[in-house]
Amino acid sequence: MKKNRSQVRDVMLSTISILCLILIWFLVSGSRPDFFPTPMATIERFIRLVEKPIMGVSILGHILASLRRVLFALIASILLGVTIGLVMGWNKKIRAAINPILMALRPIPPIAWIPLIILMFGVDEFPKILLVFIGSFFPIVMNTMSGVSMVDDMYLKVGKIYKANTWQTLRHIVFPAAMPTILAGVKIAISSGWMVVVAAEMLASKSGLGFLINRGRDSYDVALIMVAMILIGVVGALLSAVFTLIERKMCGWMSKE
Repeated sequence: MKKNRSQVRDVMLSTISILCLILIWFLVSGSRPDFFPTPMATIERFIRLVEKPIMGVSILGHILASLRRVLFALIASILLGVTIGLVMGWNKKIRAAINPILMALRPIPPIAWIPLIILMFGVDEFPKILLVFIGSFFPIVMNTMSGVSMVDDMYLKVGKIYKANTWQTLRHIVFPAAMPTILAGVKIAISSGWMVVVAAEMLASKSGLGFLINRGRDSYDVALIMVAMILIGVVGALLSAVFTLIERKMCGWMSKE
C-alpha cells in the first residue's frame, strides 16, 4: 500500500513538472514567437514534417538512422570495454600499464576528435559510428574495471575453496558480482552515445535527428529545430527507461533496495 502511494506521488510530481515546463514554454514563446516558436507552431511543423519528409526520409527513418549508429557503436564499446575492463580489474600489472593511457584519453571530449577523424576517414557512416564509440567506450571500461576490482575477497576465497580456475572465477564469481557496476557504465554510455551521435550528424549527414537540427539552422526553421530537439529528448528518455527495465531484470535484487 505504501509503495503504491509512493508511485502515485512520483507520477503526480512528474506530471506537474512537465506541465510547468510547457507553461514556461508558452510564456517565453509568447514574447518572441519568431525566435522561439510556440507549442502550437511546433506541433504544426511536426505535422508538416510527417506530410513532407525531408530528403525523402520519414521521421521514423531519421530516428532509426540515429539509433542504428548508436547501436553499432554501443555493441562494439560493450564487447571491447567489458573485456578490457575485466582484464584491468583482475590483473594489477595490466591495469598499471593501460590505466595511464585511459586517464590521458578519457578527458578529451568526443567532439574534439571530429577534425582528426574527418581527415582520416572522411564523412561517411564509419566516422559517425567511431565518434559514438569514443563517447561510449570509456564509461564502460572504467566502470567494469572498478566493479571487478571491488569484488569482495570473501567471494574469491569461496572460489578457491571449490578449486575454481581463473576462467571459472571470472565467469561465475567476478562477472556476476560486478554486473551492477557494469550495467551502470552501459547506461551512462547510452546517454553519452546518444548525445554524441546528434553532434556527429550535425556535421555531415543526410539522415538522423542531428541532420534535422542542422537543416533547421541552415533554413532558419526554428520550429524544425524544436521538433528535432523534442524527439531527441523523448527517444533518449525511452532508451533510459528501457535499459532501466533490462537492468532490473538482470539484477533483480537491485529493485528490492
